[in-house]
Amino acid sequence: MKKFVYIVTDRNRTSMHVGMSSDLIKTLDFYKQMPNLFFDNGQQLTRLVYFEEFKSEAQALARFKIISRFTRMQKERLVRSCNPDWIDLTIGLDFENILLHRNVTNQINLAFTSLS
Repeated sequence: MKKFVYIVTDRNRTSMHVGMSSDLIKTLDFYKQMPNLFFDNGQQLTRLVYFEEFKSEAQALARFKIISRFTRMQKERLVRSCNPDWIDLTIGLDFENILLHRNVTNQINLAFTSLS
């Protein structure tokens, strides 16, 4: 079973939170539904800026413990190493999830006309 270690932040990047989950999309939906879970309204942790995928819980837990001990500067370097613009990665995860669970029966039939 897959496990994820992730970093979420607020829109101003003032707060960063490291977490571990087996279902990243559900976890991020939970953060959006519970905006005051960790901080006040101004610091809603809704932007996924970094994540790693692991095959076992032991590997994920070991990495989680390492990243949790990082200083803020080390976490920022980690995020910038693969996401230099701090783009919210949930958009890509949602797209991937839609593709995995969508029936591919909706095909578009285009009329082919010859140009002769």
